[in-house]
Amino acid sequence: MKIEEQVELLMQGAEYGDEDLKKAMAAELRARLIESEKTGRPLNVYCGYDPTSTDLHLGHTISMRKLRQFQDLGHRVTFLIGSYTALVGDPSDKNKARPVLTEEQVAENARTYTDQAFRVLDREKTIIRYNGEWLSKLTLVDLIRLGQNFTIQQFLARENFAKRLEKSEPIYLHETFYALMQGYDAVAMETDVQVGGSDQLFNIIVAGRKLQEALGQKPLVGIVTAILPGTDGVQRMSKSTGNIVPINTGANDMFGKLMSVPDSAMGVYLRLASRWTPTQIETLEREVAAGVLHPRDAKMNMAFEITSIFYNDEEASAAQENFIKTFQKKETPDDIPEYELKAGQTILDVILDAKLSASKGEARRLFEQKGVRLNGETLERGDVPFPQAGVLQVGKRRFLRVK
Repeated sequence: MKIEEQVELLMQGAEYGDEDLKKAMAAELRARLIESEKTGRPLNVYCGYDPTSTDLHLGHTISMRKLRQFQDLGHRVTFLIGSYTALVGDPSDKNKARPVLTEEQVAENARTYTDQAFRVLDREKTIIRYNGEWLSKLTLVDLIRLGQNFTIQQFLARENFAKRLEKSEPIYLHETFYALMQGYDAVAMETDVQVGGSDQLFNIIVAGRKLQEALGQKPLVGIVTAILPGTDGVQRMSKSTGNIVPINTGANDMFGKLMSVPDSAMGVYLRLASRWTPTQIETLEREVAAGVLHPRDAKMNMAFEITSIFYNDEEASAAQENFIKTFQKKETPDDIPEYELKAGQTILDVILDAKLSASKGEARRLFEQKGVRLNGETLERGDVPFPQAGVLQVGKRRFLRVK
């Protein structure tokens, strides 16, 4: 790729909330790429992940997709596990303090993170590091010196802190440490480029760049990506709202959930979650707008592309065929998993035990939405004994043959 094509690809999906800042970051990235090409030194690129839970959804992988683009262009990518920042908890997108995790919880979550991350990243080209390597060695004096670079006003001006202050909700002192810790990560790794979601704007553009400059390093380039909306196409993807696309539930489930995304969100999904180039995406959008390509077929292309990233082309093809057979032709799939009913189980017990729903709350919502059926008949309640053997359908895509 030519330098301009690289810049266009790497800035695809970036969102700063300020067009001048976006242009400035693109210009700095262009300069770094030119310098890298001349010297033959790959850029040091990283993104940090705080292992605060065990399961990842598609929204978590957007920054990983950006890291993969840098890998494919020959740069040095570090997947940084926030073993110490996770102990504090990132307040950037929260309206209250996160619970403080134990080191044991962080270590357990980290193991599952890396396994799932390698479904996007090249395992052989990825450096795994833990920020406890350097953060655990900071003294109180070191922390004071880092803090001298910031004002309390800078923190209170952040939207989430400002809202909490306005509502007289507590802002804990340890929450202000997070940006210092993340900024010091950039210093410790002599970072050229840091990737993160737009909720990390302050931590990357303010904290990281400022600390690097204060400690004699060239300020990093921040690639700040937009936040992926959920399957409703509006709210950010979040387990709490039930609009997620999990990456560990199988190709059929992923493909089906992607097909439920509104047409209006297709471009965002392709720009943030696919391997497609800006030119490929623009061509698809032109064809849809001109009536050459039906939106349903465009979405099928999107669902196939994203599903094949996490599984493979063969599984994505099978998932596509299953979707067409099940939903477009209104047939029940042949390869339904079987479940042996246990004495005394309720319908909800079966749904949760067979992992047809991520939580009781999600299952209850499906009952309310008339989304649970047995042999084609709608089931109204989940707290009653399972009535009889047959094919249980939960939502649009999950089937279970109960014996």
